[in-house]
Amino acid sequence: MAETKPTRPRQQLGDGGGHQLQPPRTRSWRSSAEWLRSALFSAESSLLLVLVVLALIGVFWVLLRDTGFMSAGNFMNIVRQTTAVSVMAVATVFVISAGEIDLSFASVPPVSGLVAGMLLEDGGAAVVAAAAALAVGLLVGLVNGAITVLVGIPSFIVTLGMIGVLEGTARLISQERAIPIVNETYRAVFGGGSVGPVPVLLLWTLGIGALGAITLRRTPFGKAVLATGGNETAARYSGIRTGRIKIAVLVLSSMAGALAGLLYTGQLATARYDLGAADLLTTLAAVIIGGTALSGGRGFVVGAIAGSLLVGLVNNGVILLGFSTPQQQIFTGLIIVMAVALSAHRGGRRGTLR
Repeated sequence: MAETKPTRPRQQLGDGGGHQLQPPRTRSWRSSAEWLRSALFSAESSLLLVLVVLALIGVFWVLLRDTGFMSAGNFMNIVRQTTAVSVMAVATVFVISAGEIDLSFASVPPVSGLVAGMLLEDGGAAVVAAAAALAVGLLVGLVNGAITVLVGIPSFIVTLGMIGVLEGTARLISQERAIPIVNETYRAVFGGGSVGPVPVLLLWTLGIGALGAITLRRTPFGKAVLATGGNETAARYSGIRTGRIKIAVLVLSSMAGALAGLLYTGQLATARYDLGAADLLTTLAAVIIGGTALSGGRGFVVGAIAGSLLVGLVNNGVILLGFSTPQQQIFTGLIIVMAVALSAHRGGRRGTLR
């Protein structure tokens, strides 16, 4: 008698192999809608803001299709123009991730650039001028950090006051005159040089970006920064010296501003008291668009650099459309307001989206 093989019970929702079939169409639409809502509005995502900025760029692309707006040459110009902002954005990610705020970093470039320019004007070597400029950033950061941590004044207030000190210092030491930069080595390293076909400013952007990303994600210091911003009390009980972390990130921010001053003067071949006058708004917009949480504990260096390039594209499109400088500032300000509003909205709905 032939042996019969046992039959496998039929699975009502299976595919014959024990795997679940796709849910009904209505449930699938609900799941997709929930996923989309979470991707757009969750506290961990800045996708909606990025999409808005990309939509603006798309509009500019259509309006400026005959101007080479999206050409490789124009994009490289945007990279050059945003290098200083990208550098400051990387450091700002660390500051905000640690639960602090620095408003004075964009006022450091004029002072550091003028110090370097005056030393070069007196015949100083490029390396000496660069070291002196970075020392300015170190000093400013130490003052900001010491007052914030040791005296207990919020960094927002400390750095707001430091803006006035730095702007006044820049006007005082320069007498509101421009200082030409004629040192070819300095200009090649910090502005107009290249390594083969690659512009040196692109190398600065990639180098600082890679260093910042690795430091934040792969080193004990970066993890301590995120822990301090996420929960300072818990970080302190776990052995992290949160005061030192806060001083360190404020020093890092000011030194990034000093480096930005070197990059500006090298690129423009001029040191002025008003270098990077609108960089505070632009840098903050780049950092927020890049996904860094204003509440601290979460930061994305690569996202900040991408954000600076997106903002640079928007600003470039506004310029090509013939908008004036005040109108460009209005656009950047609107991006900031939108970014902060969406960030606050995500934070307020955190409990309902998980």
